[in-house]
Amino acid sequence: MPGHESFKVPTQEERGHDYLWRAHRRTPAKGEIAIFNRSHYEDVLVARVHELVPSGTWSRRYDQINAWERMLVEEGTTVVKFFLAISREEQRERLQDRLTDPTKRWKFRTADLGERALWDAYRWAFEDALGRCSTDWAPWYLVPSNRKWFRNLAVADILADVIDDLAPAYPSGEPGIEDLTIS
Repeated sequence: MPGHESFKVPTQEERGHDYLWRAHRRTPAKGEIAIFNRSHYEDVLVARVHELVPSGTWSRRYDQINAWERMLVEEGTTVVKFFLAISREEQRERLQDRLTDPTKRWKFRTADLGERALWDAYRWAFEDALGRCSTDWAPWYLVPSNRKWFRNLAVADILADVIDDLAPAYPSGEPGIEDLTIS
């Protein structure tokens, strides 16, 4: 069954485990699809920008993430990663729109302004993460996303190619039932 996982601030239970535990426990079973909104990459982005852990900790996580994703792929999971890039001006417009449009105001958090002030620090952190963790087995796709129609088209096109390459098929039925007639 497909799932959507959104990774926010780690819960107390999640903090009691290694940083990859919460992502690993949510990976899809064979034949399933899961979409991660954010993910284990928060631990080389937010942790770095906000100095939540020493640089030696977040910097060694790149190799750990690569090894974990490689293990997932070797065990049959297809990993597809998208970085949906918007410009600073587009971000400003979207945040302002959330304030101006009462139907979108629920999306706005004043904390967004503090994160926006860290734009440059996040940019460097993202560049490192994409550069160090785009691998043959789990590549990053950098998708220009100022225009949502283009973002949606690009992501759908990439996913269609990935799914086509997987050659999905219906499971076989019980042996011998193909000639049965229900009366």
